[in-house]
Amino acid sequence: MNLTYKRVTLEDLDILTATRIEVLRAANKLSDDTDMSKVEKESYNYYQKALSDGSHIAYLVFDGSRFVGAGGVSFFQVMPTYRNPSGNKAYIMNMYTNPEYRRKGIAYHVLDLLVKEVKSKGITSISLEATDMGRPLYEKYGFVKMNNEMELPE
Repeated sequence: MNLTYKRVTLEDLDILTATRIEVLRAANKLSDDTDMSKVEKESYNYYQKALSDGSHIAYLVFDGSRFVGAGGVSFFQVMPTYRNPSGNKAYIMNMYTNPEYRRKGIAYHVLDLLVKEVKSKGITSISLEATDMGRPLYEKYGFVKMNNEMELPE
């Protein structure tokens, strides 16, 4: 393996958007014929804006020229709290490793790069949504299950 971890720039919009669709297909068990054109367009627009204003960072992983993994983090602000006086938060998402490359430390390394960047910005509130497959990785890194949040389903 000849792995390269590349922090994305605006020049990477096309591949970043394509990887987002690949991640969503895998996470939601969607077939290749499921129409993702709207999500693809909106993802492209999101990345274009968020990479420009710094509200999102991401890494792509390549083995030579072959895309093998990704991960990103979105930054946002909520009202200040006792535990988080700045209200600044980070949400890790779009973590993905090609099935042929899993269990080789790639996702752990991407996660570590993202967490270090988040912490370098002084943000201590970091969360994510874990799939069953990803949960052991996040627990190994030190993430814990949250008990106090709720969600209103669609």
